[in-house]
Amino acid sequence: MPDFKISASLEGHGDDVRAVAYLNSNVVCSASRDATVRLWKVVSTPPPTYDYAITSHGSGFVNTVAYYPPTSDFPEGLVISGGQDTIIEAKQPGKTAGDNADAMLLGHAGNVCALDVSPEGGWIVSGSWDSSARLWEVGKWECRTVLEGHEGSVWAVLAYDKDTIITGCADKIIRIFNTSGKLLGSIKDSKDVVRALCKLPESHPSGAQFASASNDGIIRLFTLKGDLVAELHGHESFVYSIAVLPSGELVSSGEDRTVRVWNGTQCVQTITHPAISVWSVDACKDNGDIVTGASDRITRIFTRSDERVASPEVVQQFEQTVRESAIPEQQVGKVNKEQLPGPEFLKQKSGTKDGQVQMIREDNGSITAHTWSAASQEWIAVGTVVDSAASSGKKTEYHGQDYDYVFDVDVEDGKPPLKLPFNVSQNPYEAATKFIQDNELPMSYLDQVAQFIVQNTQGATLGQPTQETAPGADPWGQERRYRPGEASEPPSIPESRPTVLPQKTYLSIKGANLKVIAKKIQEINDHLASSGSKDVSLSPPEVETVVALCGQLEKPESLTKSPAVESGLELLFKIATTWPPANKLPGLDLLRLLAAATPVTATADYHGKDLISGIQASGVFESPLNVNNAMLSVRMLANLFETDAGRRLAVSKLEQIMPAVKSALADSGATPNRNLTIAVATLYINYAVYFTTEERASDPESSEMGLHLLAELVQMIAGEKDSEAVYRSLVALGTLITALGEEIKSAARQVYDVRNVLDRVATSGIGKEPRVKGIINEIRESM
Repeated sequence: MPDFKISASLEGHGDDVRAVAYLNSNVVCSASRDATVRLWKVVSTPPPTYDYAITSHGSGFVNTVAYYPPTSDFPEGLVISGGQDTIIEAKQPGKTAGDNADAMLLGHAGNVCALDVSPEGGWIVSGSWDSSARLWEVGKWECRTVLEGHEGSVWAVLAYDKDTIITGCADKIIRIFNTSGKLLGSIKDSKDVVRALCKLPESHPSGAQFASASNDGIIRLFTLKGDLVAELHGHESFVYSIAVLPSGELVSSGEDRTVRVWNGTQCVQTITHPAISVWSVDACKDNGDIVTGASDRITRIFTRSDERVASPEVVQQFEQTVRESAIPEQQVGKVNKEQLPGPEFLKQKSGTKDGQVQMIREDNGSITAHTWSAASQEWIAVGTVVDSAASSGKKTEYHGQDYDYVFDVDVEDGKPPLKLPFNVSQNPYEAATKFIQDNELPMSYLDQVAQFIVQNTQGATLGQPTQETAPGADPWGQERRYRPGEASEPPSIPESRPTVLPQKTYLSIKGANLKVIAKKIQEINDHLASSGSKDVSLSPPEVETVVALCGQLEKPESLTKSPAVESGLELLFKIATTWPPANKLPGLDLLRLLAAATPVTATADYHGKDLISGIQASGVFESPLNVNNAMLSVRMLANLFETDAGRRLAVSKLEQIMPAVKSALADSGATPNRNLTIAVATLYINYAVYFTTEERASDPESSEMGLHLLAELVQMIAGEKDSEAVYRSLVALGTLITALGEEIKSAARQVYDVRNVLDRVATSGIGKEPRVKGIINEIRESM
């Protein structure tokens, strides 16, 4: 068999792609943590190009998706999806996000993390963090059977045939049920948490009937009687997903950045991705192509057919991205750099098996990783090994973002540590919740993880002044690793948990990959110049000025002495206001960073206008709205609060900014864009902090401005479904109510009926989060 090659890279999701499924050879479905389900359809070929439509937009992460084939009642079939909101949605693929679902299945009490379908039996099976699996009858849409007895999250379900269901559980047991819920047998040979299941064809050379994949990185082949037939070794971390190809081969994906193809018990190809987690893989029954979803937010299709291979540009870009990707040092284990071979090894030695990884010490001292391709008989570069966290207190990059801390978390002895990123501007409970969801850990760990963050950041939480890490401290070292579950019982939320209100520090959003931004500006500028738009493109010296400014932003302290800042700002303003809407992003992104880095951003002259007026005059908040441009502009406004000059400018323009931002939220769709809403809530927190500082709290103008802000926040909270946006809005609201005097409290009670708004949030799904409960209680007590 020939090797799989990249066929298409499908970009559009705003967060990890957690699940993928084929509807047919021309349509794939993807589900993401951005709360959407998208259908990608082939629009031209060759090479294949795709366009997408959002078919569903929920209120939380979507973690799993399956496709139920056409019936007389549903001639298009049904896309079945489930996730964080515990609701399973069934929807015909021709419907849009604004259309009603064909069915909403209610019954699970926890995150829905697994789905499968049985067209022959006319049912769907689901698995959940609530330690149960449920069988739902298609058409009647009732829960026919609850499959009980699991002692942990049910992370995998398999509709083996019309009468048989197999489940995989966090308690390390595989269970076989009939559709009435009777347990037919259990298999305890799995040595770790079972993450995926797959039915094998009758012709499989091993004689096994189904496969399972576990957190120990091993794929096991079983008979229905429970006999272990074979083990497939090759993955170096958790295996998240397995599927079967029409050829009878298996394909698997996992936390080691790879997709692997298995012929019998042999790995015949390893496809490395430029992402830490390859969450999901599915195979097309019609043409044998495969689709993957990964933590870099991209859905990718791979093919063995020369006719469906991507254009040379897409192939080259994929290979280059893999080569240039960063591999955290902890993922490859301790490496003695001095004993590693040099680049000559790659020409002199062959690998012993497909997927074998070899570390190389380059001439410049860096460590690169290479994997052996058995098909092409060559070593392929798959990334550079980097430190995942430094002990100097500097920002650490993780998944393309900068963090104050990146902790190692040991879930179990002998297993690779998980990464827990945290910024001091975050709430520990939000960071802990995301960590648990990212790694599909039990929610019972929530308080333990949150308290670990508090303890190891000296309590630097949202609402508390930031405290500096003690010199020489190693908060992510071996001696301070956290091990969830060590205590026999998860601790309850301590009564002494720090209060949040009033928020006293300004929040900023400053993470960025400056090298990528600089490269993007150069690429777009080249295209503009070559296409005849020389009136808006930059000259070569101007491009050099912008690239140099990106370099200086790596060390923001150098900007105060740089004569290039003002000229660079003028060029970025040109990009942000005159380039086509689809190309403005890198300019707005750099203005966002500079707003926090230097007061010159707020005081510079922009063709006779101030920064805010100039950006707003360019139409960034007007219809038709480019949501990303609006979002970055709001982040820039929030970052202005990092300097005195920026604060003065932002406050002087509040009455101009609020209606523009409100209009952008209204124009961003039936369900406002999550990133935009969070940016607006962050901006409003900063205004609330400004108006409630000791020297301004007694100023009548602060009360007047605070009343305007109060009205906007109440409206946002009442209509918002994203937990982070609601939480930040509550922080802003609570800061005004607790610190700005009786006039605000009276308006909150009598005009805006804030108690009723808080009651509605408290009884919603978001209100179950401990951090939201806590902030609501603080606001109630202050009123």
